[in-house]
Amino acid sequence: QVQLVESGGDLVQPGGSLRLSCAASGSIVRINSMGWYRQAPGKQRELVAAITSGGSTNYADSVKGRFTISLENGKNTMYLQMNSLKPEDTAIYYCNVDVNTFYGRRNYWGQGTQVTVSS
Repeated sequence: QVQLVESGGDLVQPGGSLRLSCAASGSIVRINSMGWYRQAPGKQRELVAAITSGGSTNYADSVKGRFTISLENGKNTMYLQMNSLKPEDTAIYYCNVDVNTFYGRRNYWGQGTQVTVSS
């Protein structure tokens, strides 16, 4: 089993910044990739940003230039630095990991952390 612990969600004013963290632990042999997804009320879950263990990144067009994803391999921890936040960034943000475990390749989700952008 692999556990994901997310933190950093909060209420912030438009134009503000937040940093989300996601720490993976458990039966991890190797992390292949990690990503952040978000789901706003009444909308489908969507990819925000993803990063491979080699450092390749992918961003949704809506966050390019504002958000930065990073991965600290030694600590199995992923971060999402979010700047210039907009009300439309309001959503529950979920961490996802694609990982090789002692039992094979698996995919796990975190419990989610709420980000609210409002004045």
